[in-house]
Amino acid sequence: MSLESLAQFAARFDDAFLLVGLAILLIESVKTLFQRKMSAHKALDMLASLSTQIPFLAVEIFLMGFIYVGFVLAADAWVSWTFPVTWWVIALGLIAADFIYYWEHRLAHEIRIMWTQHAVHHSSRHMNILVGVRFGPFESALSAVLHFPLILIGFPPEIVFAGIIIVLAYQTWIHTEIIGKLGPLDWFLNTPSNHRVHHGCDEKYIDKNYGGILMIWDQIFGTYQKEEETPKYGLARDYDSINPLSVWVSEIPGLFRDLGSARSLREALGYVFRPPGWKP
Repeated sequence: MSLESLAQFAARFDDAFLLVGLAILLIESVKTLFQRKMSAHKALDMLASLSTQIPFLAVEIFLMGFIYVGFVLAADAWVSWTFPVTWWVIALGLIAADFIYYWEHRLAHEIRIMWTQHAVHHSSRHMNILVGVRFGPFESALSAVLHFPLILIGFPPEIVFAGIIIVLAYQTWIHTEIIGKLGPLDWFLNTPSNHRVHHGCDEKYIDKNYGGILMIWDQIFGTYQKEEETPKYGLARDYDSINPLSVWVSEIPGLFRDLGSARSLREALGYVFRPPGWKP
């Protein structure tokens, strides 16, 4: 497979899972309407999820192109050799991208400045397919930075970016309640059951199941939790806004309040780089 063919495959993979997501959205909507569970609050929450694409795409369009060009220039300037483009290298690149995603995702929960972006994704009290497009505006930029080491060890930029796209596209279908448990697949793949756990704010579910495609990273690093009782979704704090502007910046006002109360540079850095909820 050529690098051009790989880019085309990644784009088609993304399109395919978008269609799967639209099909699930249709089923969810019909089911909700027949059961008369479509409240005004839920409908507005779904619109708030969609609205996060406005700042996300604005950043994506104007920043990610520069980052990609930067990756190519860095590869040309700093990396004297690259892995050959073979099926094995492409497969290894995808596994590496999934591994990086696990740590990117985990750090987004454990470092507060990163949490200000990722918390947008967790701020809904509902679980539906539109939560899958509920993103903080700078999440993709942070992802690109954390995947940069793959460039330095010799993966062509096209393979790295294809891996990022495929890992994210795969996760489109897992934001739903209409698909139950999937037996053995739940043990090693990220499935709707596993991802419902990740969105749970119950004590046993918080900070679990970070994997993108594979759950083996969670199994290895001790962050796996199977779905038992139905999770309570959303942030651990009392937050249930349907105001799009509030959703876009839900955690930033709290960070600035804490920075304003900091009594030293050490405390200020703690508020920025330690886990959410840290106090001196």
